[in-house]
Amino acid sequence: MSKQAQMDTIQAMVKDIKYTMMTTRNDENHLHSCPMNTTETSIGAKEIWFIGHSPCETVSSIEKNPEVNLAYVSEDGKKYLSITGKAELVEDEEKLNELWSPMYNAYFEKGKEDSRVQLIKVVPHGAEYWTNGNAITSAVKMAAAAVTDTAIEKSLGENFSIEL
Repeated sequence: MSKQAQMDTIQAMVKDIKYTMMTTRNDENHLHSCPMNTTETSIGAKEIWFIGHSPCETVSSIEKNPEVNLAYVSEDGKKYLSITGKAELVEDEEKLNELWSPMYNAYFEKGKEDSRVQLIKVVPHGAEYWTNGNAITSAVKMAAAAVTDTAIEKSLGENFSIEL
């Protein structure tokens, strides 16, 4: 698969999945994950946008250590994506206007004028993608491999890593 096809696969998956788990490192250097709604994605432009709250543990962690991981799982549980990148806390009224939807009014009492609104941009630098294909076919292959003591890992689905 070409690098462009891999990037297209990642772009499509992120676009189709509403939520990700964003993992940061907290003050004690422990990993902390929280669900985030991906607002906009352009893998080619190296931008994944979120609207978050400030103050909160995620924003505080990004201020101290901007390295993050975004974990996506498709609704059917057959596709998995892990994106590593550097998060930036952004103050940009024009970008906020572009990304804002009425859905966010449920989270912010004063809408986009709320002082707690925080734009977060993740600049991805790498990704890994897995798909496990058809569950029935995979189960049959795994059963056959167990009986014959044969590794079949490569035939269970697709996997690739990419630097962005």
